[in-house]
Amino acid sequence: MAKATKKQALGRGLSALLKDPSNDIQSVQDKDADKVIGSIVELDVTSIEVNPFQPRTNFSEESLQELASSIKELGIIQPITVRKLEFDKYQLVSGERRFRASKLVGLETIPAYIRIANDQESLEMALVENIQRQDLDPIEIALSYQRLIDEINLTQEQMSERVGKKRSTITNYLRLLKLDPIIQTGMRDGFISMGHGRALITIEDQSAQLDIYEVVLSEKLSVRDTEELVRQYNNPKPKTADAKANEEDVPKHVKKGIKDFSEYFGHKIDVKVSKNGKGKIIIPFHSEEDFNRIKKLVQRAE
Repeated sequence: MAKATKKQALGRGLSALLKDPSNDIQSVQDKDADKVIGSIVELDVTSIEVNPFQPRTNFSEESLQELASSIKELGIIQPITVRKLEFDKYQLVSGERRFRASKLVGLETIPAYIRIANDQESLEMALVENIQRQDLDPIEIALSYQRLIDEINLTQEQMSERVGKKRSTITNYLRLLKLDPIIQTGMRDGFISMGHGRALITIEDQSAQLDIYEVVLSEKLSVRDTEELVRQYNNPKPKTADAKANEEDVPKHVKKGIKDFSEYFGHKIDVKVSKNGKGKIIIPFHSEEDFNRIKKLVQRAE
């Protein structure tokens, strides 16, 4: 307990040093910079602004409340990191959830590590540090990688070294940004996983992407089932001569009915018609869940 009190007192002492206008630290060469840079300092919450380079855009209100309750009971366990902008003004580099939660419980000060960095360094620090976190969704990570490419001019090889990820991993994340925006939103909201997204990205036609995405959602398909569905779409079985002849012989009223059936069941329905006018309706299914869904639709129709 004595160590914690001493550490906290030191933070308050450094805070007083930073509030001295005659000793405004702007670079690592300035007087007393070595006492402040890298040390834990108690900063006024009102002197800190959020980071415009923050890659995270979604903050769960429920998780923030949980973190706020923890901070109220135990305090800030891990200090935030800020960079100095000007006298008594700072900008977050990392720790925005802790910062937001601290404000929720009404804390007036917060422990922070102070860095001296320009905009580009701050952006790189924020992006690289946040990529390492476990709670970013795949699209947030992909956007962070893309920003490192666009704004810091890092190559995928350089990013691999900075974030400690294989180049192939970075490539897989970046490819997710080619998905239709609706599918990207579904991934961010947790409706599908990165595995689903990697399967869907192999479909170049975005309209077809969305069609299969809707099937994945409605049938709650696993990643493996989704991969199989996509494989069937990308490699359709060639139609036999009998199948082609059957299509030509299908009456107009049956062709119209096929479209209605397909829309109702959410699948492409096959119909076989013999020369005497009799035929079969074939309803495919992709899993046990899909079969039960179709069964309910049939029972509802009865």
